[in-house]
Amino acid sequence: MGYVRIVNAISNPGPGRIVLLTTSHRVAPGLLSWPAWQALHAADRVLCADGTHPQLPYLREAGIPVEEALPAAEELVEACADGRTVVVVATGEGEPALTDGLARLAGGGRLRMPELELLPASYDLPGARLLDLVQVMDRIREECPWSSRQTHQGLAKYGIEEAYELVEAIEDGDRDELREELGDVLLQVVFHARIAEEDPDAPFSVDDVAATIVAKLIHRHPHVFGEETASTPEEVKEHWLRTKAQEKQRTSVTEGVPLHQPGLALAAKLASRVRTAGLDVPLPAGEDIGHELLTLAIRAEAEGVDPEAALRGAARAYRDAIRAREADPTA
Repeated sequence: MGYVRIVNAISNPGPGRIVLLTTSHRVAPGLLSWPAWQALHAADRVLCADGTHPQLPYLREAGIPVEEALPAAEELVEACADGRTVVVVATGEGEPALTDGLARLAGGGRLRMPELELLPASYDLPGARLLDLVQVMDRIREECPWSSRQTHQGLAKYGIEEAYELVEAIEDGDRDELREELGDVLLQVVFHARIAEEDPDAPFSVDDVAATIVAKLIHRHPHVFGEETASTPEEVKEHWLRTKAQEKQRTSVTEGVPLHQPGLALAAKLASRVRTAGLDVPLPAGEDIGHELLTLAIRAEAEGVDPEAALRGAARAYRDAIRAREADPTA
């Protein structure tokens, strides 16, 4: 009985197999998954429509012959006759014409269709799309008449505007707007890093920017990456402040506080530094509005309230009241 099954298998081979091999341009060519290498080595034929596909040199180096061709769907089905396996190394578009043609053939019911397998040979890791942003920024910097002339100083105002728009999206609770505004802020970072590459004296790239913040985060989280422990947010903040002080070696708690930030935020930040350091600093004497606002900002910080956010909330309510009066002056 076993002999009969073997004879039947030989005389009636399966319909064959088409493997559509996809790769990510965000992963270095040649770095393919083990199932992909297995499929390539076991294939009867390997095809690729693009003779300049970045994977081809690495496949040939591995001893895999690649035909620079891509037959039509019906021809490909015929190539899989007698149980043969054909691997198609897909181009960036994923060969939609081929897959559409195979779908039409399968729907027609005239042909015995081979198995069709989609095999991702390389995968995007989290953050991989950032590589696309860097590439797009490179091209814009080189080819756009406006972007190619921008400087750090000229872009500074946009960074402030985008940060405020991000805060507004957060406070409004608009998820779509939040995603867009985060992208706009990210663009500012990548744009400045791209400009910095061209500095003749002290150039740096977006990779240097990322490396700097990675090193900072690791150093300031010894409870995550080191041997220290922290079980509460207060302990985490203590670690952060201690390591930050060691890094900066500052002589005053006021160092590092940007003086160009909005006044209420500036006052709250200074009050936070004073409170954290355990200093007893009396408020400067004065009875004008500036000193009154300073007192309110320090009070808000002590109560855990962001004075800028509180004032924006009140201002929005005032805006709504204005619009209501404009809509109905008699109300």
